[in-house]
Amino acid sequence: MKKSIIAICSAAFLFSNQLVAAMAPELTAKLETAAQGEHRSAKNKARNEYRNPIETLAFFGLTSDMTVLEIAPGGGWYTEVLAPAMRDTGVYVAGSYDIDVEGQPKYRYRQHQALLDQIKEKPELYGQIKVATYSPPQSRELWDADSLDMVLTFRSSHGWLRDGMIEDVYADFFKVLKAGGTLGVVQHRAPESGDPVAWAKKGYVAESQVIKAAEKAGFVLDEKSEINANPKDLKDSDTGVWRLPPTLTLGDEDREKYLAIGESDRMTLRFKKPAK
Repeated sequence: MKKSIIAICSAAFLFSNQLVAAMAPELTAKLETAAQGEHRSAKNKARNEYRNPIETLAFFGLTSDMTVLEIAPGGGWYTEVLAPAMRDTGVYVAGSYDIDVEGQPKYRYRQHQALLDQIKEKPELYGQIKVATYSPPQSRELWDADSLDMVLTFRSSHGWLRDGMIEDVYADFFKVLKAGGTLGVVQHRAPESGDPVAWAKKGYVAESQVIKAAEKAGFVLDEKSEINANPKDLKDSDTGVWRLPPTLTLGDEDREKYLAIGESDRMTLRFKKPAK
């Protein structure tokens, strides 16, 4: 088992280096500066080790002149990397929640306001961010049709699967992307066996479920990557993905064990909207 983990990690490391080497050096430098920037908290920078932002964005094919929408940016972890790096050359769109929709979980209203405050308080970093609002099923007008180069979703697909909306959401992504555009998905990865909804309630989704939803929307799977894989995550707890860092919902219970595991095992999938 230990040898297989080392082999997987070594292969992912070599592949990620190749991806970064293929990215435009200027963009790589901007992303590296943003990922390690003083505007980021030590807690957020510590997640770079597990989330591999530069390698992941290189795999998705990010270029500096793109118009990129990140759906559900949450606390802004990727916003802190993408918005400064794309400033003056491309467009970063934060696909936040639609606060005009009533009855949502309270954190959504807080996160949307935090995004607006972030833009206002640090215009030198975030002043060019464009904001989209999206809270399906009530609010599904995500952006102009056929207008985006890339849509990114990080660790959100389990919620859409759990709520029976994943096919509709992926169809909305398809609608707003240009022909030839890219959908990049990072998601906590479930085993292929078991009930999909039960796994989604734990935060995990099987790769086949994501691929099925994307292909039904019209996407073509272009490539998979193990950049964000973690074979030490055995998914063997009913407490779900949140037992692991950074959430650590169990507190001090088996804390050192979960810190040693690290963040979750994640799929990284690149889809394409077919060219017309």
